[in-house]
Order: sequence, then C-alpha cells, then structure tokens
Amino acid sequence: MKEEEVNRCQIQEWYPKFKSVSIKTLIHEIPETFVHYLRDDSGPFMLPQSIFGEDALPRRIYNPEEEEDFQVSEGSEDESDQPPSPPSFPEFELGIKESIRTLGGAVFPKLNWSAPKDSAWISTTGNLRCTSFSEITLLLRSSVSLVHDFWHAYESCTDRTPSRPPTFFLALRKWYSSFHPEMEFRCFVRNQHLIAVSQREVTGFYPVLLEKKCDLEILIQDFFEKNVQQNFESVNYTFDVYVTRDKRVKLLDFNPWAPFTLPLLFSWEELQDSFGEEELVQFRVVESQCAVRPSLKTAVPYDYLDTSPGSGWDQFLRRADEELQKQDTHEGKEFLREEVEDH
Repeated sequence: MKEEEVNRCQIQEWYPKFKSVSIKTLIHEIPETFVHYLRDDSGPFMLPQSIFGEDALPRRIYNPEEEEDFQVSEGSEDESDQPPSPPSFPEFELGIKESIRTLGGAVFPKLNWSAPKDSAWISTTGNLRCTSFSEITLLLRSSVSLVHDFWHAYESCTDRTPSRPPTFFLALRKWYSSFHPEMEFRCFVRNQHLIAVSQREVTGFYPVLLEKKCDLEILIQDFFEKNVQQNFESVNYTFDVYVTRDKRVKLLDFNPWAPFTLPLLFSWEELQDSFGEEELVQFRVVESQCAVRPSLKTAVPYDYLDTSPGSGWDQFLRRADEELQKQDTHEGKEFLREEVEDH
C-alpha cells in the first residue's frame, strides 16, 4: 500500500468530490496548538476553557472535598503546587460553533480518517452527538481510536516517509436522529471491482436485513457503478454507505485496503484470495442472534459495567431507553424534515 492510497481516504480529500452523494459535512483545519493538546497525555485531563461558558458535562456533581486537593496553603510560593490553567482556543471554538449552527444544531465529529467511536460512552448521550465545542473536545480527547490518525496512519505503507500528515482536519457531519445503524454497510473493492459487502453494525441481529438482502445488494451495486467506480482513484479500498428508508444510498466514508480496516463479517484472507472479480458480490449480514460479533462492540471501561439499580450504567441505559422511545415517536416526521432541509 502506498501513502497516496492512504491519503485519498482522508475526508478532506474525498468529500469535495462526493459531497452530492454524501451527508452534509463542514470541514475545519485544526490549529497546531489544538493538535498538540489532543496528542499530549503528559499532564492532567483538562477540557479547554469555553469562551461561551459551555460545559461538556453540565450535570457534574460538585464535591468541595475534591477541590481541597488543589488548594494551596496560604503563604506558599511554590508555583508547581498551583493547578494548571485550562487551555483555550477561542477562534477555533468560534468557527466550530458557527458550523454546528449551520448543520442544524447537532453534529458528530471525525478527524482525517477516524471518528472517536470508542469514547461515545463518556458523553452525556452515550453516542457521538455533539452540540458544542466542549462536547466535541471531550470525545476527541478521550478517544484511543484517534491514536491511529496521530501516530500510525502510514505504518503499513511501503513508501512511508512522514510519521503524520502535515495538517489535521476536523469534519463536522450533520447528526440525523433517524439514523438506523443496521442500514450501514461496508463495501470491499479489489482491482476496481466490488467483491463483497458486509453489515457494518455486526453486534446485533436485524431480521429486516434478511428480508431486504437482495434489494440492498442491487442498490449498493448500482450506486458503486454510477458514483464510485470511475471516480475514486485507488484500485483496492473499502467504502461505507447508508441506505435510507426511501432506498437512496449515501456515501459515508472511504478506508484503505489494509489490516487496520475492520473486515467485519469477512476475513482479510478471503477478501484477498477467495472471491473472483467476475463472480457475484458476496453480501453478508448477521443471520441469527447466535451469529452476532460482540467482540467488535465499541469498548467501555470495565469498571463502568456495574449494572446494579442506581449505578451509572443502569442510569445510562434508562436514559437511552427514554431517548429511543422519543426518537421512535418522532422518527417519521424528523426524517422527512431533515431530508427536506438538506435539499
């Protein structure tokens, strides 16, 4: 794999060409001071000081006893005892706030290649939905997945020269509350031929996919031939799509043809060697509850898995159930409204 193949999969590279068949996205160049803040893990975990006074965790419980740990006794002249001041990025925050407003008030963030999916558990909503710069920063700063973008993006390249891209970008993507995870699919392209499609969310069993499997395969194959095959320059790659309720296909992402890209319901061995390019596309979905892949579930800290009544996880699940009921109630109207706004 070459560096140029990895670079093509950066969202700031492919989105301008494919924006008409993707979801609405606004992209910001990240100042180097903010990159350093995200990459630096030498000091305490501190969120930036918001110029708008916004807090990513507005329901935090104030504990005066904890604050005493940071108090400096009177007369102390040792500046090392002083708690560090939080950083601030006013111009960057201002631009982010304007983009969030433009995109309808809620977004989910992504860097050049990766989204902070592994840190969704830490947000107050339990997902990647963000309405402020502080919430975005909390997800980015807490994510281990982004280590790939910061340090390892080019490790698999045979012509590797840089250790990191010269510039990092933050993509803010419009949040759709009517999004159904079971309708997202990963597509595998070898020698510019679509050879395989996998259900993207493989930690659950969705019977509706068995019913719609043939129709979905036709829709995705047609989308690939009309919109992707002749327009994306790489020979081998993967791309993710979402199929809407009215049978339109939306492009979500591109990923390199490399082991660090999850093969989901396939293995890289069979993707490399088993499927002929002239054969029918291999289309796989989870076909029973016994076939789910829980090992591919985004991880949360083990200590957070206390599910006893009143525990943090129990409260989170209760809030998630309440939110799901609200979304189900308004889903039809919300989906139509968002689709009209985008067009």
